[in-house]
Amino acid sequence: MIDFKEKANLIWAVADLLRGDYKQADYGKVILPMTVLRRLDCVLEPTKQKVLNFLPRVEKMSQAAIDATLNKIAGFNFHNRSQFNFKKLGADPNNIAANLHNFINGFSASAREIIEYFNFDDHISRMDDPKTNLLYLVVKRFEEIDLSNMSSIETGYVFEELIRRFAELSNETAGEHFTPREVIRLMVNLLFLNDREILTKKGIVKTLYDLACGTGGMLSIAEEYLQELNPDARLEVFGQEINPESYAICKSDMLIKGQNPANIKFGNTFTVDGLEYEKFDYMLSNPPFGVEWRKAEKIIKTEYEKKGFAGRFGAGLPRINDGSFLFLQHMISKMKPSDGGSRIGIIFNGSPLFTGGAGSGESEIRKWIIEHDMLEAIVAMPDQLFYNTGIATYILIVTNRKSPERKGKIQLINATGQKDEDEGRSNRFWLKMARSLGNKRKEIGDGKNGKPDQIGFITKIYGDFRKGPFCKIFPNEYFAYWRVTVEQPLKDANGKIETDKNGNPKADSNLRDYENIPLLCEQDGKLVKQTIEKYFEREVKPHVPDAWIDESKTKIGYEINFTKYFYEFKPLRSLEEIRKDILALEQETEGMIMKVIKE
Repeated sequence: MIDFKEKANLIWAVADLLRGDYKQADYGKVILPMTVLRRLDCVLEPTKQKVLNFLPRVEKMSQAAIDATLNKIAGFNFHNRSQFNFKKLGADPNNIAANLHNFINGFSASAREIIEYFNFDDHISRMDDPKTNLLYLVVKRFEEIDLSNMSSIETGYVFEELIRRFAELSNETAGEHFTPREVIRLMVNLLFLNDREILTKKGIVKTLYDLACGTGGMLSIAEEYLQELNPDARLEVFGQEINPESYAICKSDMLIKGQNPANIKFGNTFTVDGLEYEKFDYMLSNPPFGVEWRKAEKIIKTEYEKKGFAGRFGAGLPRINDGSFLFLQHMISKMKPSDGGSRIGIIFNGSPLFTGGAGSGESEIRKWIIEHDMLEAIVAMPDQLFYNTGIATYILIVTNRKSPERKGKIQLINATGQKDEDEGRSNRFWLKMARSLGNKRKEIGDGKNGKPDQIGFITKIYGDFRKGPFCKIFPNEYFAYWRVTVEQPLKDANGKIETDKNGNPKADSNLRDYENIPLLCEQDGKLVKQTIEKYFEREVKPHVPDAWIDESKTKIGYEINFTKYFYEFKPLRSLEEIRKDILALEQETEGMIMKVIKE
């Protein structure tokens, strides 16, 4: 593998030329499109002359036929029929702007569209100043950077490193553009592990979708995984992205890899579903955490109210300030029917797991997903794993085709590393990075370059599907509870209970209370179903004998309080131990005081 940081450093150094003419926050508007152009130029270089030689033979063909023919000669889903490349551009400084336009216009439509999303024409005009010669200097420096011998994964690393640096300069959120590659690899492992028998069949073709695909990292790593597993398999990838620069980078990657670039759509997934009628075998995504959906509120609520489950959001709508469950419901709507089925991997923060009481939008969505037996596993990840946040994160595996042994059950994996004795540079689940990248201070080892295979360790826990110190397995009902309203009688000044016209006691709203009663409780080491009545008689009546439950207000809720399930009680220290420590501390302190006095 190439040193992607070295390549990124070479490209980053070009930005120094922009100093004074551009604000630091705007460097990426020049460097990123130039990197894409140089990458495409390097990829096409071996066949460029063949394309030019063949041009006279296609002049009378239709545009579609011309593109198909020249693409075949170029060996990619795109070509460039301009006489210019970066070497020739650098040889003519006096006509650099016109020649660069000619070079860009020489690309086939699919590649030319990519550059348009950068609005690069404006910057060509801005840099074409004879006083500074800036455009020529930038082009010439890029000519000296070889981006040919790079895989798609390596190219992705370079772009992501550049985006991270530019985001830091402009105080933007770099993490919105990409996910750490080791996290993606773990997600892909979890998504594909139980399908290895299917995926190793000769000539198998599967589809994968990312609704917030960024620069395409998840799509690329999933494709790489399948190629390693089965060179005869093909993974057709699809995605949608709202950021124009990330969209352009992702689409250029699809072009180079031979994927269909038309499968990558631009725009807001909530408001314009670019792949509305498509269904997919697999889906992966790391949508932005806690994103507010107020701008799309009208469209989303209209779809919810008019279409219900015929649309994307039939299970319910979450709070306006967190659209996490909208992303997941959107993905669920793209599942194939249960006979073939689909598998989803998505990253959440903790909020969607437990926020919202019974009857709330979040609880109703959790209820619908769990009662339809689609939640297969949740993996709690180490903190400080992402570039833009240090908070706790979770990988959810959602599917409509659970294996027989997993039906009716949910697996919880605690991969935070918080229970390990060694919390230094590494433990069983993460490594401390030598140098922080934004908020990212930890990484998950992949077993390469002397690192432990922590990805493999977590994957094995998932695949073994056995209870242990890091793995809990519960029936779906374990996460359900009744939310009951407990009333007490209203009494007059003399302590007499007031009644209504039917002789029933009136409720005192000031004494109203609520109880969350789990559907399952533990008895003799086993989980058994319990009733509201038995719980009420056991837990409430002894304390408030005249209380009753208003059954008309009872609701069923679902929540997943991850920390509670892995909590281990640590006995408090004895008073004798504490006393000895205090006495020892007093003696030590007294000795220090006497030393000061004597001096």
